[in-house]
This record gives sequence, structure tokens and C-alpha cells, in this order.
Amino acid sequence: MTVKFTIFGEPSGKGRPRFRRVGQYVKTYTPDETISYENLVKTEYRIQCGVAKFPDDAMLDVRVIAYYSIPKSVSKNKRRAMLDFRIRPTKKPDYDNIGKIICDSLNGIAYKDDSQIVDGLVRKFYSENPRVVVTIKDIQNA
Repeated sequence: MTVKFTIFGEPSGKGRPRFRRVGQYVKTYTPDETISYENLVKTEYRIQCGVAKFPDDAMLDVRVIAYYSIPKSVSKNKRRAMLDFRIRPTKKPDYDNIGKIICDSLNGIAYKDDSQIVDGLVRKFYSENPRVVVTIKDIQNA
């Protein structure tokens, strides 16, 4: 089985956990931006892939392609190079944080747990249509 879906909008990465004091205890919480983006990933998966879920024993290959918007201030030549993939984004979020937010979001929805992912790839490009394209494949039954 293979599923592919797109999250429209600027790519986002997994935020670091935050801490705050509550009396004599320290409470850990997830930033609101991370929760919001995780919910967007879940929603897009359900809309585009329905109830498709990989078996609990599946070995999965996940491919994440992140397309960043092109800054308005770049020259025409640089813009062309970005669209031809000769110049690639070296800005935040980091590739590992992009992969982490996508894979964590799909726990219990596309698969039982992201520990099932045995192969993965995250690539970053520029585009006039910022988005993240995710492909998940069961490599046992490919």
C-alpha cells in the first residue's frame, strides 16, 4: 500500500517542548504552533487519504518533500535558479524537525507508531506554491 498527500502552506518544524513553573513543580508543554500544525497534518491526511491505515507490523518508508516560498526580494535570475532547484533552502525549519512533526502527527492515524518507519527522506526546495508532499509506502508489500 502507498499513500500520498499534500499539506498546503509554508513548511513547519516540530517545536521544542517548553517548561513553566507551577508552584514547586515544572510543567512541560508543547508550543501552540506545533499543536496547530500537527492538527493540520492530521486533517489533510484524513481528507486526502480517508481511513487508510498501515498494518501494525508494517515496515514503512516515508518521503517528505518540503517546498518553501521564494522571498520577494530575490532577483529574477536567482528566482529562476530557485525554481530550477539549483538553489535550495538552507533556512529553518531544519530537515529533521520537518520530518519529526509529520511522522509524530500521523501516529495512530496512518500507522500505529512512527517506530514502524525504517526508511525516510526529507528534501527541501523552493516553489511558488509552498507545501509539504508526504508519501508513505509499506516496503514489505511493495
